[in-house]
Amino acid sequence: MVEIGKEIEIRLKQRSLPVSWLADEISCSRANVYKILKKKSIDTDLLVRISKAMDFDFFSIYSVSLLGRES
Repeated sequence: MVEIGKEIEIRLKQRSLPVSWLADEISCSRANVYKILKKKSIDTDLLVRISKAMDFDFFSIYSVSLLGRES
């Protein structure tokens, strides 16, 4: 199962980006970003905003997961 918060956190660390950067990019507080990083799922509108900010298609993680189960 995809835990999207962990996936976002992994990509932040890979790019050496602080939580405060993402908070600024998606117009929310650092506390809210920390909450997002602990979630297993998030609202699709929020995931779109995060995907755009980080220039990464987080929806693709779900696609890969689905395809992996069907194989």
